[in-house]
Amino acid sequence: MLIAFDSTQQALRAEMLLEYADIEIDICPTPKEITAGCALSIHFPEDDLETVKQVIVSENVEIRGIFKPIHLGYEPVNL
Repeated sequence: MLIAFDSTQQALRAEMLLEYADIEIDICPTPKEITAGCALSIHFPEDDLETVKQVIVSENVEIRGIFKPIHLGYEPVNL
């Protein structure tokens, strides 16, 4: 799973919050298939999706969206 952002500030904030929540994450470049205002995205395990959603909503993190990898790119996941 992947979170895309509109700003680097929000990406770094999310990184800190998700690490604090003990979620295994990786910072990576935003894939070209996803249009976002920020070049950074965060990969995380699909098993942690509900926890990630809770952190995003409760901490008011501004995101472009959460995306699931599919055969030829990514599809958005509803919050």
